[in-house]
Parts: sequence; C-alpha cells; structure tokens
Amino acid sequence: MPYLPAGDGPRPHYDETGDGPPLLVLPGGPGMDVRYLGDLGGLPATRRLIRLDARGGGRSETPGDPAAVSFTAQAADVETLRRHLGLDAVDLLAHSAGTLTAQEYAIRHPGRVRRLILVTPIGRAGRDVDPAEVAAIRAGRSGEPWYPRAAAARGPLAAALGVPFHWHRWTPQRNREYVRGHANRHPWYRDAFYAGVATPGPVPGPVLVLAGASDGLIGTAPARVVAAAHPHARLEVMTESGHRPWTEQPDFFRDLVTAFLD
Repeated sequence: MPYLPAGDGPRPHYDETGDGPPLLVLPGGPGMDVRYLGDLGGLPATRRLIRLDARGGGRSETPGDPAAVSFTAQAADVETLRRHLGLDAVDLLAHSAGTLTAQEYAIRHPGRVRRLILVTPIGRAGRDVDPAEVAAIRAGRSGEPWYPRAAAARGPLAAALGVPFHWHRWTPQRNREYVRGHANRHPWYRDAFYAGVATPGPVPGPVLVLAGASDGLIGTAPARVVAAAHPHARLEVMTESGHRPWTEQPDFFRDLVTAFLD
C-alpha cells in the first residue's frame, strides 16, 4: 500500500483510482477513512482520484503527539503528496472537516492550487454552524416516521439516531453508507484536529463551494461563510442533498465538479 515519506514521523496513506487529470481528495470526519467517499458520483470516469487519509485516520499511521493531527499541521501532508507526485499545481477536493485542511493548504501555498472544491464545508476557521438554521431543517422533517426518536435522542444516542437528519431522503438502505471501520477510533482526535489556528487570508484562486439544502448536520451557513471569505468563490446549494451530495445527486454533483475543473 502506498505511503508518503514522512521522515521520522508517521506515514500518511493514499490510494488512487480512475484515469485522467489528477484530483487530490481529502476526507472529513475529522479523520474518517477516505474510502467512505467512494467514487464521488462517478468522477473516476474522467479523473484520477488521489485520496489521502488524514494522519491518525483510515490507513495512515498515528502520530505520538496529538497536536500533529490539527488541521493546520495536516496541510503539510498535502504539500508532501504534491511533491511526491511531481505535480506543479493540483486540483483539490475536500469534504466537511477536511475542507479546513484544504483551505489552510491553499492559503499557505497559493501557487500550488489550481482549483479548489469544498463539499459541505464546516466553515472558514472552525465550525460556523447556525443552530437556528439546523433546527429549522430538522423541524422540516417532523412528518417522517423516524423523526420522534431522532429528535428526542440525547447523549451518545443522539449521533446514531440523528443520522437521518444528514440526508435529504432517508431510507434504511442509507445505513450501508456508514461502515463502522471508517469512523476515527481515537477519542481525542476531534478536539486535537480543531485545535489548529487557521492562517488568515483568502484563497486567491477559483473555489467551488457545494452545500446540501437538507443538511441537518451543519446546515448551509458554513458554506456561505466560506464562499464569502474567498473572492473567487462560487456557491452552489444542491436542493435534493444533505451532507453527502455525491451520493444523493451523483449526476448533478459530477457535472458541477467536472465543469468547474474543466
């Protein structure tokens, strides 16, 4: 399995699928196994996806110092991957929490990112969620049979029973999307990831920001914050998607991403 050279530190893992111009891909979670992204709506038909597992996530090795998994620290792995592949500049796609790492990299290395795609981002420098918006999105699902249990869940049950809120249309088959081994296994990981302090400034190049109108996990507010932060950003709100739009509207997702990259 391919690992990036990392000197004396932990080695990040990456894989490749598809054929065509390269597209670097970062997962969310934070620290989820990048394989949960699947084929991103069929992008490998025209793109060579190079999917990088985060430090301490998926098949990557875990650092001894939790500070090394902050989103700011992990931006260094994107640069290592670019150099390892011999690319002068990269197209970069990231999902959810991984968009923090992607923005950090694009700001610190402005000449190395050709185009940036941020899928259901969680904000510019943190979790810029509007609780009122998320509550309204969730309340809009009150007529569905699973709603009473999901809305009433608290504590550890809230995450499991609240999964239907992540989707525009929830069916039991959606449970197949959640592979137990894809979740990050370290209880300290989330806090360590978000402990980074973002480099100030905008991304100078073209940015495509995709939000799901039915995203009852984070809503659309973080995507709007991100789009407003970067001068050449374009926001698309996908009306029949939640937090994973490549699964719910795969053709539309693929067409938006392909047109933007081309």
